Amino acid sequence: MKNDEIIHTGKCTFWLFFILGNICLFGYLITGNGSFAGGGFMLLIFGTIINLLLVIGLLIYGIASRSKLNACLKAIGLLTINIPIAYVYAVIGLSLN
Repeated sequence: MKNDEIIHTGKCTFWLFFILGNICLFGYLITGNGSFAGGGFMLLIFGTIINLLLVIGLLIYGIASRSKLNACLKAIGLLTINIPIAYVYAVIGLSLN
């Protein structure tokens, strides 16, 4: 895999879960429909698992291929930006219920 592809994978995964989290949070805030809250909770669980597996995979790939380690760490850094955002969204969602 090329360095650009590794970073692109991190960016796409970040944006995917960021946008899905926004849809769940703001969908619930705007409509009050509990399905958005349930979806957000499921997204929190499955998103954590998927992101953690991707981080572990990138870390192993970066260690195995030293020339790709920098790109893997950049992609992991992008993925970790979602952690405080997910925490804030979880606190908001729990305080509304």
